[in-house]
Amino acid sequence: MDRLAPMRLYTLSKRHFVLVFVVFFICFGITVFIGIAGPKIIDESTFSGSKLMMSNNTSKTGPFQLKSPPLSTYNQQLWLTCLIQLIQVDSMDFHKEFDMSVEIKGIMQDASVMHIHDNVYNRSRLLHCGAICEEIIVVHLGYLNYTQYQINVNFEKLQTRKYEIKEVHFTWKTYNPSFSQVEIWFRFVFVVFTFMVTCLFAHSLRKFSMRDWGIEQKWMSILLPLLLLYNDPFFPLSFLMNSWFPGMLDDLFQAVFLCALLLFWLCVYHGFRVQGERKCLTFYMPKLFIVGLLWLSAVTLGIWQTVNELHDPTYQFKVDTGNFQGMKVFFLIVVSLYILYLIFLIVRACSELKNMPYIDLRLKFLTALTFVVLVISIAILYLRFGAKVLQDNFVSELSTNYQNSAEFLSFYGLLNFYLYTLAFVYSPSKNGLYNSQLKDNPAFSMLNDSDDEVIYGSDYEEMPLQNGRAIKASTKYEDETDSD
Repeated sequence: MDRLAPMRLYTLSKRHFVLVFVVFFICFGITVFIGIAGPKIIDESTFSGSKLMMSNNTSKTGPFQLKSPPLSTYNQQLWLTCLIQLIQVDSMDFHKEFDMSVEIKGIMQDASVMHIHDNVYNRSRLLHCGAICEEIIVVHLGYLNYTQYQINVNFEKLQTRKYEIKEVHFTWKTYNPSFSQVEIWFRFVFVVFTFMVTCLFAHSLRKFSMRDWGIEQKWMSILLPLLLLYNDPFFPLSFLMNSWFPGMLDDLFQAVFLCALLLFWLCVYHGFRVQGERKCLTFYMPKLFIVGLLWLSAVTLGIWQTVNELHDPTYQFKVDTGNFQGMKVFFLIVVSLYILYLIFLIVRACSELKNMPYIDLRLKFLTALTFVVLVISIAILYLRFGAKVLQDNFVSELSTNYQNSAEFLSFYGLLNFYLYTLAFVYSPSKNGLYNSQLKDNPAFSMLNDSDDEVIYGSDYEEMPLQNGRAIKASTKYEDETDSD
């Protein structure tokens, strides 16, 4: 076995492993309970279209004149949605394409009205109705420049002979200011904790050469700084400046960290089987290619949506991008390829390394903790989005599907505590340097085996002693015993 910087993982008994998982679940549970007690994420205000008609107008399709509630930077974003209610004689599904024109004005603090853009936005939308009609997003503003907005909406080609419109309901959706304050504080707490864990982890490895670090320790030195960016220390800028830049920066940091975590799993599970030099071309390039495609897809979708919304707040991916379906299929294919590759690496590692004591312990712990995190993540995603997780409108509507603070805090807390736990078990123990020097000398290693090495096994149980002096000493001891 190559000489490696020792890990606290080797010194933990089974009781300690149970304690590590218990502490992990307790910390995660605390964030969930705090989130449950926290404020709801989205504030909603619903109005009937019949009360928003312009003067001398009796049409059910508009034009409608809507004025948003008073806004502040703590509202973060603004959505205007509409729900069309029909007088139906049956519950048959049907689709109806119609045109929508939108005019947006901003209201200043002195009550003066400003045209955000000189032109009126014209879009085609598809109405899908069954027992009830699906909600349609009219406008989405990614950041707020004004304290209030006035939006004029008009629908055309919406009336049908078979189905008559009963009412049109409009809903304003914004972030709850109380939730924004909770988000600021929790991001700040996670930033501080992550910075402390990063410093402690780096301090624990300072006595060891980087060449002696294990592959998990090298990756933790990369993931912990990226986790610091994932928690976004620049997040308060979004409340200090009216710009799309802080939001774009947050999306970029999240994409970088999550893709680095995916790359970490591939490299570690493959690295367990490849000891010594790992060549860039054959070891890293295939993994970088797969994860790079995922990162490129996620960043492209996010940037594309943001840039187009800056020029046109009525822009939506599923309606206004002809290539969106192709991008979605491409993304799902790459995700499937990643999952199959990861499963292949895990199965190969478990089958080939099950009789290697130290590596087997590292493999089992990482697999167990990662499995727990993935199961919880999938449960959170299902509770957050339900069956809509793969629908076409996920890009512009994800942020409106949080129901309470628990869903937000649980996901952030889960990833943070996952990295904190890995940093704890992969950091060297207090006497790690002393133990590593003894283990490098086979003459002393058998004399200095810890109780845990007896429990989990040792390298020397699987291979004969090659040290001539040790064999001679053992023979001499046996002769003396026989003579007695």
